[in-house]
Amino acid sequence: MTWYLLRLIPKRADFAYTMTDEEQATMERHFAYWGEHLDQGTALIFSPVADPAGVWGLCIAQAEGHDAAHALTVDDPAVVEGVGHYEILELLSPEVR
Repeated sequence: MTWYLLRLIPKRADFAYTMTDEEQATMERHFAYWGEHLDQGTALIFSPVADPAGVWGLCIAQAEGHDAAHALTVDDPAVVEGVGHYEILELLSPEVR
């Protein structure tokens, strides 16, 4: 198994501050989705990141290769409902507590 940084990039830089009610509902489903992966042990951590250039989502997840990591993202309500897309980056030498 390999660890990946999954970076959710929202469709606009100010998304975290300008979400519509519909987008807020999507993000609630997004958090529930990753909460299930946290419970299953697939995800280690997920959180919004307070980047001065614009808030984005971080998830550290474990998968059996890049394709499997990508598969984790395609069913995320944030992707399905078009509020963001992922960058998937392999962690080369993670040290996990």
